[in-house]
Amino acid sequence: MYHIFTILDVLNLHYYIMKLFKLDAINSTSIYLKQLSKGIDISNWTVVTAEYQTSGRGQMQTKWDSKRSKNLIFSMLIKFDNLKASNQFYLNCAISIGIFNALKEYKLPQLKIKWPNDIMSVNKKLGGILIENSLMNDKIYQTVVGVGLNINQVTYPDYLPKAVSMKQILKNDFDRDKILIKIVNSIKTQIDILNQGEFKTLHQNYENVLFKKGKVLMLENKNQLKFLGKLIGVSKQGKLMVELENESVTEFDFKEIKFI
Repeated sequence: MYHIFTILDVLNLHYYIMKLFKLDAINSTSIYLKQLSKGIDISNWTVVTAEYQTSGRGQMQTKWDSKRSKNLIFSMLIKFDNLKASNQFYLNCAISIGIFNALKEYKLPQLKIKWPNDIMSVNKKLGGILIENSLMNDKIYQTVVGVGLNINQVTYPDYLPKAVSMKQILKNDFDRDKILIKIVNSIKTQIDILNQGEFKTLHQNYENVLFKKGKVLMLENKNQLKFLGKLIGVSKQGKLMVELENESVTEFDFKEIKFI
């Protein structure tokens, strides 16, 4: 069950129109946006926000917990003319860097991107991103980007000990709409770089702010075997590159490894 508050055309800092759907409550902004895009030909950069989400999702079907009207929950539709599916990692870079750059303006300490696309500050999780691509042959023709950012929430359930909000860190309340506009503008800038084929720039910028890069970490593989490894970067295919104790380098997909 959901209620639509408003549908707005928002003129942002790059002087283009963003169609904004503001919802009260919804199961998932990404599900709503995907269903909407099937029913009508909605414009590029359409954004759906919600005050509350009953079935918010993160990577690997994890639940996104958020108190009503405290955080920024939104999904956006981005369309492409010529983005090969083999370059989807660079799309991941563009989205992550776009959000990172927007939040950097608030001078959040130790702001980083945790592979593949969590937003971290003070070694805790500030936000998460879920990117769902639609393919036609060997190309991505559109993507729905779901974002959850902890803004003004100050308490979390016990099963989320590593969650943190901007208010907890900076001791201020924040205008969620202003942050949304900053993020959409910033992502658009990075998508322009992506569409220009500047993959090397995106890759380098992503690795420059990669959480724990160069550090020796305790990791766990899909067989629940724990081991030490040094995080040295991310491959062009988006796999985590880890140097093992014998100095060999192994690449791991997202479902194959986790941080302990």
